Amino acid sequence: MTNPKLPTPRTDNGHAVDIAYGLIRDQILSGQRRGGEWLREGEIAEALGLSRTPVREAFRRLTAERLVRYERNRGVQVQGWSVRDLDEIFSLRTNLEPFGCRLAAAAGAIDLAELAGLADEMDAVAAAATPDLDTLTMLNNRFHRMVLIGSGNSRLPDVVASVVQMPLVWRTFAHYSPEALRRSLAHHHEIVDALAAADPDWAESVMRSHIRAAWSDIRSRMDDETRD
Repeated sequence: MTNPKLPTPRTDNGHAVDIAYGLIRDQILSGQRRGGEWLREGEIAEALGLSRTPVREAFRRLTAERLVRYERNRGVQVQGWSVRDLDEIFSLRTNLEPFGCRLAAAAGAIDLAELAGLADEMDAVAAAATPDLDTLTMLNNRFHRMVLIGSGNSRLPDVVASVVQMPLVWRTFAHYSPEALRRSLAHHHEIVDALAAADPDWAESVMRSHIRAAWSDIRSRMDDETRD
């Protein structure tokens, strides 16, 4: 399949585009629109009370974020991942990120105050009545990348970034149960503690538990969606 760039609309009503983009994006991240579903420009425009132009521009934004994909002569489809896709991604993460965390604990080069601050910020965002998933995702990515940079292996951050796709992170947070989110946030603080203790074994173990717990939660959600 190909993913050519969607055509640029001739007009751009910024407000209408933001409305279409925000609503479609929320539907995808909440699971209301599932992977593999085809998005019909005309139907969505009519449902939102908008012209096709802002919907088309919203599709372009969502394609850039890899939440949807454009297939020539067929249209726009919600991006989905199979269990096999996700198993491959998390298998790589389970090996790469704990290794990076181990190296970081041995190197002792991370600004632990800054790392702990990121963990605290995530706690604050998650405590809101309606957590801002964009902010939570951004902080989470900064936390993990900071650990990987602290490993001292200059190639590792980019290798992991090529494996971990942003839409997957968004969807993970969007579907966490309160208990799963609390566990994930607690892991961040324990990672900081392990790095502060300069204990490679502890740091590696916590990061591995963190990644595997995320995978378990996603698998559970996928099983629930299959039964629905």
